[in-house]
Amino acid sequence: MKKLLMLIGVGLMSLGVAQAQEPKTLSLDAAIQLALENNPTVMVANMEIERYDYVKKQTVSSLYPQIDASAQYALAIRKQEMSQGLSFGGKNTFNVAGNVAVPLYAPAVYEQMKLNDTQVLAAEESARATRVDLVASVRMAYYNILLAEQSLKVLAEAEKTTLQVVNDTKVLYNNGLASEYDLLTAEVQLSNLKPQMLQAENGVALAKMQLRMYLSMDQSEDFQVVGTLDDFRDMVLMGEDYNYTLENNTTLKTLDINADLLKHQETLLKSTRIPTIAAFGQVSLIGQERVDLSGLLGGGMGAGMGGGAEQQAITRAGGSSQSKFWWQVPITIGAQINIPIFSGLKTKHQILEVRNQQNQLEWQRSYAEEGIRLQVNQSINNLLTQRETMLSNEEVVKQASKAYDISKSRYDAGAGTMLELNNAQLVKTQAQLNYSQSIYNYLSAYAEYERVLGTEYNGNN
Repeated sequence: MKKLLMLIGVGLMSLGVAQAQEPKTLSLDAAIQLALENNPTVMVANMEIERYDYVKKQTVSSLYPQIDASAQYALAIRKQEMSQGLSFGGKNTFNVAGNVAVPLYAPAVYEQMKLNDTQVLAAEESARATRVDLVASVRMAYYNILLAEQSLKVLAEAEKTTLQVVNDTKVLYNNGLASEYDLLTAEVQLSNLKPQMLQAENGVALAKMQLRMYLSMDQSEDFQVVGTLDDFRDMVLMGEDYNYTLENNTTLKTLDINADLLKHQETLLKSTRIPTIAAFGQVSLIGQERVDLSGLLGGGMGAGMGGGAEQQAITRAGGSSQSKFWWQVPITIGAQINIPIFSGLKTKHQILEVRNQQNQLEWQRSYAEEGIRLQVNQSINNLLTQRETMLSNEEVVKQASKAYDISKSRYDAGAGTMLELNNAQLVKTQAQLNYSQSIYNYLSAYAEYERVLGTEYNGNN
């Protein structure tokens, strides 16, 4: 019984290990989602948005009350003296102060806040551009894997067919029904396919490495992609629509946001000429060591008051009930206005500099829009060309497959030659490879078309 339980346990463990080692399947949507979640470029772009949010909060904090406190202790090594050796002030002095300042009217801060809002928009658009570029790159990498796998499948099918021809030719050769030339030709055809298959296998591995990089996956993690090139071709053909607008193009949107930034910057410079108003308040606690004035009250001054000895006694008696330090608590509140009058024409030239940048940006945007329209039209022309090439190659594959079947029947019947059969096989294989490549070119052209337009991923292929 124990042995049976052990065998069951070992079997379950083996099944779990086998399941754990199976490569996971990865659809295009899942690949894009992983890239958007894990790719470092997207993370950095999102962190940049967060950074500008902090910058905006720093600006807003300028409108909050500013509170500070200070403390000071002073030891009088030599006191201030007046005539006849009279000195004032205690030897030890303590001063604790608290200050508060509240901006009441700060136009420069208000304009800086608007500038910060536009900076956040610029960071968000930069992050969107990063996502658009990443999605296009992931699509092309995914299509590249499908192309490599489909090419490998075509070559494997060609190898299987050629191997069957070689085996059939050997039988005919051994029975004296085929020449040695036919056998050697078939074997050479089979040998020529092996380097191509090795190259296709390496292509699959490299394509997967590239996709792993975009998805930030470990290079040792294996996966299987879902779908075929034909599946995605049909999806794109069903959704073809070349009526485009440039409102989502990332380059033009970035230039428009930069124009807004320059406008806010100009307004900010102008606001530095406007007076600012702030309220302030201060409370202090000043402690100064008391001075014994009994010596000052003696002599002539004390005689007029009833004798020096009696006055000194009164002074000492009164001082015995008092603190050693004399404490004061002055409180001050008020308002302050700061009026800029002359800054050496610095602000004027800064404004002229910004206006110069605005003029440059207008020319750049006009030229960029022309270039992007040209790029979009080229993408559309490339799409149409690749579409016609793909559909043409599809017909070629049908014709080449039919020609091969006819050639194979003729060879099996003894009416055809090995050279004719090999040529038919080669034409069929090349036609299938060309067809796969044309689908990839069409899908890649469509991904580039969406990238130029700035079409963001919405969860659909």
